[in-house]
Amino acid sequence: MSSADHEKEPRSTEPATAPAEVADAEKNAQEVLREHDTASRFRMNLGVWAWGVGGLSVALTLFHLYTGLFGSRPSLIQGAIHLGGATSIIFLLYPASKRLSLTRRGVPWYDLILAVVALAVNLFIVVDYDHLTSNMVQILGFRDLDYVIATLGIVLVLEATRRCVGLPIVLIALAAIGYAVLIVGQSWENYVVGTFFTARSGIFGTPIQVSSTFIFLFLLFAVVLIRTNIGAFFNDLAFRATGRFTGGPAKAAVAASGLQGMISGSSVANTVASGSFTIPIMKKAGFKPHFAAATEATASTGGQIMPPIMGAAAFIMAEYTGIPYNEIIIIAIIPAALYFLGAFLSVHFEAKRTGIKGLPVSELPTWKSLITRIDLILPLIVIVYMMLSGFSPARAALWGIGVAFVLSFARKSTRLSFTGIIKTLEAAARTALPVIAACATAGIVAGTVTGTGLGGRLGNAVIDLAQGNFLLVLFFTMIVSLVLGMGLPTTANYVVTATVAAPILYNNFDVPLISAHMFVFFFGILADITPPVCLAAYAGSGIANSNPLKTGVTALKLAIAGFLIPFVFVLEPALLLEGTIGELIPALITVILGMTAIAGGLAGFLVARGRALDRTLLIVGGVLMVYPSIAVSAVGFVLAAIAVVLQLVRRRADSEPRGRGGAPP
Repeated sequence: MSSADHEKEPRSTEPATAPAEVADAEKNAQEVLREHDTASRFRMNLGVWAWGVGGLSVALTLFHLYTGLFGSRPSLIQGAIHLGGATSIIFLLYPASKRLSLTRRGVPWYDLILAVVALAVNLFIVVDYDHLTSNMVQILGFRDLDYVIATLGIVLVLEATRRCVGLPIVLIALAAIGYAVLIVGQSWENYVVGTFFTARSGIFGTPIQVSSTFIFLFLLFAVVLIRTNIGAFFNDLAFRATGRFTGGPAKAAVAASGLQGMISGSSVANTVASGSFTIPIMKKAGFKPHFAAATEATASTGGQIMPPIMGAAAFIMAEYTGIPYNEIIIIAIIPAALYFLGAFLSVHFEAKRTGIKGLPVSELPTWKSLITRIDLILPLIVIVYMMLSGFSPARAALWGIGVAFVLSFARKSTRLSFTGIIKTLEAAARTALPVIAACATAGIVAGTVTGTGLGGRLGNAVIDLAQGNFLLVLFFTMIVSLVLGMGLPTTANYVVTATVAAPILYNNFDVPLISAHMFVFFFGILADITPPVCLAAYAGSGIANSNPLKTGVTALKLAIAGFLIPFVFVLEPALLLEGTIGELIPALITVILGMTAIAGGLAGFLVARGRALDRTLLIVGGVLMVYPSIAVSAVGFVLAAIAVVLQLVRRRADSEPRGRGGAPP
């Protein structure tokens, strides 16, 4: 979701803690978001061109609603209208440099020209579709005009992506283009035509096809949900359920951010939107600023693996793997639950170590106030039910949108006027812009990787580097996914790693297809809290006024379960429901025990304050328990048990009354 939409969402007034600090944090949230999230660096003062941006945005959203209701156009036409409208809006909305978004009013003449040309080159496909797809083209070849249009289209897509997504993905795309033309030796004419005028690969390949049919509608669904103020409901529900327990504010932040992450697609935006509310409360409860920021960043990042929506990449995963989306959201339940369980354990043991209690019940939302708003989750129930019943994602999204829209009229505070409806339609398009640009540019990379055989070469290089060792191959694949994820949004990162890294696992080591794709998907997301870049942690530190790198390292520790789980479900696919219940139950038990030991070791507290020896035993034992082997897990269990005994003995000794001189009486 875009930062603008998150920031417009009203905050709950409960729990009523640190209102001045919360207000200050919310005031600074937009500034923090613009600093760390490229998608939020749009023009602040469009002037008269706000009408143009609004009109194009509403038209783009209505087009997707129409095709969702009555059926999509041919994939190349659908993609061209989808991309043409988006790139045109991007040039009107996003300046060529960050500083111009605040210092210049209106839209400069050169961006107006770029907006018109971007729309025109894509509409050229719509108008000339019959010629571009005719048999005559195969016989006589393309015209000079076609090569010019294709070249312009690629250049404009890359520039639009640079403005609203960032430079790293553009550099990767340029490297892919250079490899195809300069190294492989493809002619420029054939390359640009294949990249811009086909729906099989390149710009209009699978990512844009999925974006133009499924993803846009789900982004609209999320925007409408936000208009019903569901975020405040999630916050209140999380605080009511967990706020009174040890470390309650941090546990509530984990739960709330996980729930909100279901309907958002950006770790950074979710961190800022939720963190402006939760971080001040955690700080007031006694958590150190860097820990509060890291907790929020960890939970917000995990929201992208939380069913039922899981961010835009999950829809593309369904197309790449051939596994229906309604099955993917079921497969993802256990990994997502383990991730958030790991985060809960980490904040629990930190709170036990530091003695931080929960919030008084009097400061928490009442169950009565929650029950009166329980209808807000109805759209999520509807969308899950329809997908599990076999309806297409597009149809399920439309029903979810309809139900959420009707619910918005149930309360005066969320009731939409005609102007409100127009703003909602506009917000949906603006939210989708970075996703559309990322999908188009990632399509260039994916098309080049598959079309030139680069993926196979890279795979062989990784295997050679690891000397065929499977665990080392997994480790190197993790590093590739993390490094790419540090510079790419989740969707683009998944597209690239799914075409480069995932085939290494299922082509050479018989890893189940879904396990390989979920492996790279997880680590692409976790890049947002992996130092040194860790954008979500940096965003949280901006709100908490903490050291960014220290926040990132803390987030890495809190999310340690997320770094272990992908290895486990590759080695033991039963965690992704690729096995029997007899394989699943032992794997779950050992993983949970291992995560508990690791969390306690890293926090320095399990049953008592830890020292170097027992903390080391807990961490090593926990890692061994997580490994899906009964013999290895048994060794890990023994090591962790020794650490627990050491802590229990120390706690008993510390609790015994002392006489004079410190000796027992």
